[in-house]
Amino acid sequence: MKKFLILSVVALAGAFSMSAAQGEKAFGAQFNYATKHSMVGLGLNFQYEFVNNFRIEPEFIYYFESDHLNAYNLNLNLNYLIRTSNRFALYPLAGFSYARISPEYGDGVNRFGANVGVGTEYSINNHCAFYLEQRFQILKDMNQSVTGLGFKYKF
Repeated sequence: MKKFLILSVVALAGAFSMSAAQGEKAFGAQFNYATKHSMVGLGLNFQYEFVNNFRIEPEFIYYFESDHLNAYNLNLNLNYLIRTSNRFALYPLAGFSYARISPEYGDGVNRFGANVGVGTEYSINNHCAFYLEQRFQILKDMNQSVTGLGFKYKF
């Protein structure tokens, strides 16, 4: 199941990059903090602006072990960009989430849910930007807040 989900996100990112004749595309890396189990993680994402001001974002986040738990998230979010200047943008986000949490010993838990949040983005130049996101993940018995700080390369 784990391999299937990872391959699905990679295939989705590849499909968007191949079909993208116009529109901004970006790859990003981020640090994340999830509140439910106080976990710190690293994430990778791909963004594609398929229509002016709307972009889709598949994302994978791996959380480092904390309190004998391992976890990862697969997300598919939609962002609506509100550009306040040529360098700065705000965006609400909404999307779907899959979370896998596994104890060091025993069976893990799979959860499907939703993401709702907001982000800000500051472009350093035409190709590089920093971003900060705050989202709430709505998952059965595992609702949590996730903060992300990242850097992306636009092409």
